[in-house]
Amino acid sequence: MALAAGTVTPTSLLTEGFVHLSTSAQVKLVANALYGRRTDLVALVIDPTRLPGDLCFEPGRPDGPADMHFPHHYGPVPTSAVVAVVPYHPGPDGRFADPVGLPSPDDVGGRARLFDRALAQRRAAAVVPIDGGIAVLDPRFPASREHNTLWIVGPADAATVAAEAERVLGAAGLTHRRAVLDDPVTAGALVSRGWDVQELRLMVCDGTPVASRFINVVPVAHEIIGRLWDRSWRRDLPDVDDETVRQLLGREPLIDAVLRMVDLAVLDGHGEPIASAQVRIDGATAAIEAVMTDPAHQRAGLARALVLNAVARARAAGCDVVFLLAAADDWPRGWYARLGFIDVGTRFEATRSAVQRPDR
Repeated sequence: MALAAGTVTPTSLLTEGFVHLSTSAQVKLVANALYGRRTDLVALVIDPTRLPGDLCFEPGRPDGPADMHFPHHYGPVPTSAVVAVVPYHPGPDGRFADPVGLPSPDDVGGRARLFDRALAQRRAAAVVPIDGGIAVLDPRFPASREHNTLWIVGPADAATVAAEAERVLGAAGLTHRRAVLDDPVTAGALVSRGWDVQELRLMVCDGTPVASRFINVVPVAHEIIGRLWDRSWRRDLPDVDDETVRQLLGREPLIDAVLRMVDLAVLDGHGEPIASAQVRIDGATAAIEAVMTDPAHQRAGLARALVLNAVARARAAGCDVVFLLAAADDWPRGWYARLGFIDVGTRFEATRSAVQRPDR
């Protein structure tokens, strides 16, 4: 709702005239006082320089300690001031600790790196703590590796990653094992254990490229863009079955439930999608996904028009970080570089599966 409105407007703005905020050192105090044991919280990381007014540091309540002043903002908080949205969960005892992994506004790579993991947690049916990170699960979409995977934070022992994959993903009855990680040493060790590892580059748009005026890019309903994806999966993966396609198409609304998602397409003269892209906007950070062109319409500049349109929409929404993922060893990486995207980090996707399935 806030993303649609463009501002975060809690009820305190109406009842007290300001928005209650906290410094990073104060977050756990408020969480434990007001939200103990709740598991549905997120921490909004706000850049105070993007607020339309100064912060006032005042007592949290009239009888509060004289040395404990909280930042108050006398007006709505623009969503463009929210540089990251971080799931914030209590510990096993129900108590909140200091939040970790909060990127600073100028940490472009950190914000891009956090985006997908935070999205995975927020849309998951279940989040399971594991040794070295978390696992996200969704039994409604067992064919979606993206919705049933491990997220490893920092260096980890490859044997531990493999064991945790068996423990959590195996126990869920899944036919695949998948882990997302940043550490190249762990990735290399997984290769030696028989895992397939793909190196991906986080690429951020450097600047504001001008969108094409000659190709008509339009936002479309998910059902329309899904027709292009359906054709692509059935063409490129002939063994894919109807149930897998149903699950992969049906998972998309989960994204729209936690952030702003816009499906973009170029349509032919009959209204059929022939090229696609998706932009996911969450505060001041956006991700571009699902860039695809039907083979019969390639080399016509459609993908370029879609990517630039997605960047323009994200910029108009106040996003200063717009990123995408590209395979490190494939040609699209150089193509994105020519569009103004630069490398800011590396990610590894490690998989082990007996069945090949589409994942995007």
